Amino acid sequence: MSNDPMAEIRASFFVECEDLLESLQDALAAMEGGTDDGETVHIVFRAVHSIKGGAGAFGLNDLVAFAHRLETVLDELRAGGIAADGETVRLLFQAADVLQDQVHAARDDTPPPEGSEATLLALEALTGSIPSEEEPAALDFQPMGLSFDFGSFDGETDSGSEVAQTSGTSAIGNEDGGEATTLPTAEAPSAETGQSAWRLHLTPRPGLYTSGNEVAHLLRSLSLMGEAFVTCQVPHDLELAESCAEIPRLSWIVGLVGDITRAELDEVFDFVTDVCDIEIAATTPGALRSLRPARNASSPSAADNTNATAQTPVTAPALKLVQFPDATLAVPAEKPSAEFNPATVRVDLEKIDRLVNLVGELVINQAMLSQSVTTAGLASPEVTAGLEAFMTLTRDIQDGVMSVRAQPVKPLFQRMARIVREASSMVGKQVRLKIEGEGTEVDKTMIERLADPLTHMIRNAVDHGLEPPEIRLAAGKPREGQITLAAYHRAGRIMIEVSDDGAGINRPKVQSIAAEKGLIPEGALLGDAEVDNLLFLPGFSTADKVSALSGRGVGMDVVKSAIMALGGRISITSEWGRGTTLSISLPLTLAVLDGMVVKAAGQTFVIPLSAIVETAKLSADAIKRVGGQSELLHMRGNLFPLVDLASRLGFRAPGDVNRNGIVLLTGLDDGGYAALIVDDVMEQRQVVIKGLGALFGPMPGVAGATILGDGQIALILDPADLTPKPRSQRADIALAG
Repeated sequence: MSNDPMAEIRASFFVECEDLLESLQDALAAMEGGTDDGETVHIVFRAVHSIKGGAGAFGLNDLVAFAHRLETVLDELRAGGIAADGETVRLLFQAADVLQDQVHAARDDTPPPEGSEATLLALEALTGSIPSEEEPAALDFQPMGLSFDFGSFDGETDSGSEVAQTSGTSAIGNEDGGEATTLPTAEAPSAETGQSAWRLHLTPRPGLYTSGNEVAHLLRSLSLMGEAFVTCQVPHDLELAESCAEIPRLSWIVGLVGDITRAELDEVFDFVTDVCDIEIAATTPGALRSLRPARNASSPSAADNTNATAQTPVTAPALKLVQFPDATLAVPAEKPSAEFNPATVRVDLEKIDRLVNLVGELVINQAMLSQSVTTAGLASPEVTAGLEAFMTLTRDIQDGVMSVRAQPVKPLFQRMARIVREASSMVGKQVRLKIEGEGTEVDKTMIERLADPLTHMIRNAVDHGLEPPEIRLAAGKPREGQITLAAYHRAGRIMIEVSDDGAGINRPKVQSIAAEKGLIPEGALLGDAEVDNLLFLPGFSTADKVSALSGRGVGMDVVKSAIMALGGRISITSEWGRGTTLSISLPLTLAVLDGMVVKAAGQTFVIPLSAIVETAKLSADAIKRVGGQSELLHMRGNLFPLVDLASRLGFRAPGDVNRNGIVLLTGLDDGGYAALIVDDVMEQRQVVIKGLGALFGPMPGVAGATILGDGQIALILDPADLTPKPRSQRADIALAG
């Protein structure tokens, strides 16, 4: 990690940007759903404003310029000058996508993305404020430089110092003393014009600077509202060499004169009320001017300042602290309630991964210790109690660490919303994305590796799944197609589904193309599931022509490989004329799981405990044969597919079922159940999941491997992947008899 404090602050800013972009997408999605109240629009404005403010602090001018123009449009939307209709929200989504690209370009130090100007012009056209080509609209601000000149400041002020005055700026002291700073202002108003006057006291709290805000930006915003007099209060005990830049020690007194309302002042501090104490009081221009220190002969006169302002455009000079002639500095009293106690802390994922690995080693050592004590005959009530306490503590640590690495799928699903917008625009279709279960938590590692497979699945749904608008209308469907992205838990696994309400899979066409490519024999009799699985073969494509989205035969086979690499599986269900659903089934975690250690043909295996619904002793008369081939287990009026584990893995002859074995009733992805027969059940134990490595690659029915307490290596099995799909869940009365 870099030792450069600015690099760390910059990195924190970009992490904060991701949160702001997420809230921006949430608010726009709410607006798309019909929620166009002022608060929702304000959330959008606040996110853009905060990104702009932080970007300005780091000199990211391209990002600042884009955010500023977008902010201007949003301000018009807040004021009611633009209607939040479908076209406006669509353009705002595009602008949010460009803003995200701008943030990522600034983070990665790459050129800004193209196309941002077209999006902004389309938005500005709604406000009627498109800049002319001859004279592009200038920003109403200048990048701000800061230069704090404390000189030989040692906690005392020089009573002989005077307040510097420059063209277009003013300064004022206050009765508490302090150092004065000068800020650019508009042309100074007359005290007799009846304009309002305000006195503000700003005391930053810890957290102001780490949240991407700056006092300098607040002061500049105030100075642009009228004539500003600013005093910086510096404590006597301030040691610059020992000060932390993230912990504010200064406070600020601001006097304002101009046509300013309290609401306008509140708006300036709208985003910092939780990290800055702000006192605002109405006063009179005379009261503020009475605090102005007297100038000596060398100081420019007010008339000179006025003339200079009238003749020379006001620029934004760097803020410069100068000494104020008062030896008494008042330090604001610290308020206990103002302490910054963040509810969350950001930790590098590498540190969490290392902690997870250490927990895994702890689980293995705990299992080996228990096994050693048992083997050596050292078990006693005291030792057993100690081992049980050790096991409980290990489990609690493991649960806590895994909960830290678990994250909701919401950010991942939000990224898919952009994919839908871009893909639908490319193929000329109207598509709406419906998201369900965005709060479902998934291992962080899985989330990162799911992005590419989901992207391809979404693009396939838009390009292949949904019909063109005219065909949908002819079929009695709405012009707008719908894609549903859902996440939920089932049978101890995480399910992610991508569904569309399109035409479904044209199975005769799929089978014909597969035969032409030599993938299946001509005239082969295949079931629906077998035809659907042809889509996962390498190089297979049903596209009539190559497009930017599809047609090159690279896709679903890669998707399947990526899912299997995560210990998951993917399946397809489709109904002609109704739509298609792609279902991904994933393990809850890639690290540690609770498993049941079983024996089959003398071999040791681990079955995830979350997949087991029930265990029972097998009864020989409970096995029923259907059609002379398939064997089913009859249990309490239900029929379940029967799989003998040893036979399935090739340790016994096919069909040779251990009729004295133990039944493990396991859950399947489709909500059904299957009966897995094992020879013996040994124990329940936490195990650490280890990958099989590149030498073996993904293996059907195998989720990984683990090291048991006696040092033996055992395969972790996936029962659902070993089980054929059940043909019936309910027994026929005659068969049951």
